[in-house]
Amino acid sequence: MTSIRENRTDTPTGKGSGLVIFAAVLLLVVGILDVLRGIMAIAEDDVFVSTPNYVFQFDLTSWGWIHLIFGALAICVSAGLFKAAVWARVVGVGLSGLLIIANFLSLPYYPVWSILAIAMYTFVIWGLCVVRRDEFYLRD
Repeated sequence: MTSIRENRTDTPTGKGSGLVIFAAVLLLVVGILDVLRGIMAIAEDDVFVSTPNYVFQFDLTSWGWIHLIFGALAICVSAGLFKAAVWARVVGVGLSGLLIIANFLSLPYYPVWSILAIAMYTFVIWGLCVVRRDEFYLRD
């Protein structure tokens, strides 16, 4: 009688595990929302709160381009996560960290969304870091 573990192959099938798929979906959704946030900041500055005495004061159009570029990168990385690419896990953690910093710095301009985005990117980092390499792939 053979056990279930003996029937499994040692080669990855390319399908990510549950937490990696969770992180990929969350990174895709937040990336799309960051792209939309960037477009809003570039096209219409009236949507955002202006704070005159903020230490990290930047032009809202600059913030728009930053969020637009980082959001587009997040969408690309999430596509790599759906294909179970190891590089996408590494880049996803680093990009999520950069996006947490960007959302922290843009906190006075769009406070509620910045806090929600920081929380979601934290879950992306958690989802990508908690899965061990040998659990990254589902086996047949």
